[in-house]
Amino acid sequence: MQHIPVLFKEIIHALQPQRGGRYVDGTLGAGGHARGILEACTPDGQLLGLDVDPQALALSRETLAPYAEGGRTHLVQASYATITKQLAALNWDTVDGIVLDLGASSMQFDNAERGFSFMQDGPLDMRFGPNAFQSAEDIVNTFDQKDLADLIFRYGEDRDSRKIARAIVMNRPLHTTRELVAAIEKASPRRGDRVHPATQTFQALRIAVNEELSSVESVLPQAVSSLKSGGRCAIISFHSLEDRIVKDFFREQSKDIVNPPYERIYEEERKAVIKIINKKPIVASDEEIKDNPRARSAKLRVVEKL
Repeated sequence: MQHIPVLFKEIIHALQPQRGGRYVDGTLGAGGHARGILEACTPDGQLLGLDVDPQALALSRETLAPYAEGGRTHLVQASYATITKQLAALNWDTVDGIVLDLGASSMQFDNAERGFSFMQDGPLDMRFGPNAFQSAEDIVNTFDQKDLADLIFRYGEDRDSRKIARAIVMNRPLHTTRELVAAIEKASPRRGDRVHPATQTFQALRIAVNEELSSVESVLPQAVSSLKSGGRCAIISFHSLEDRIVKDFFREQSKDIVNPPYERIYEEERKAVIKIINKKPIVASDEEIKDNPRARSAKLRVVEKL
């Protein structure tokens, strides 16, 4: 069965790939979005695909093999936060489109050995790639209680962060997802709540392990500056922290920065750099959510370079 990524049709419609164009998929995953882009910009459009996960890269190489002829694909094990560097290596000054599908992929969640899912037992890893500074196991076993509580509250927005941090410290050492889930369930049972009590802690740990928010903050100015006039950037986020960063940056870049008469508020004035294509985020259809529940929380924001 062919993997269909989240908001696939919406991404292709947003980027409007053209023959001869140059595109970037900064979160290659299984290669689903990239395949659609390459198909749409046939016969000579090119794509730079980035992913820190070597397993994802191997899978995407297979998926995109039919498009590799003629040097149409350039697949690199690297973070999307290095997009400027990767484009320079190809001697690409600008590109026609960029897509980012933030967060962990379905493939990573489904593999118990990666430690992303609280529904399966596995090692407390949660690293997107092998070069991550620390694993989730390192964090839960070495952070002090206050730092753990702060991390869970900041990145997981969990109201029970202090209780959960206390339970983690009391039950250390923790080596598996099942051990961590058991400690969280005792501290924060939430009977009748539709959201599993471990959801937000696992999210917080994953964000911290992979420095996800700082990576998003780093890539946004690089992405906008890399687009040619009329080029588009499409970003899918899955939780409010990421979406807020993307929304605020796009909003700021879409406004003219002009000092009022006789006042100097801004050091530098500039015209708007981008225009926002969709005022409200694009979300998945009921049909897509039925087929892929992960799509429920997906939000797509699209901008065009002026």
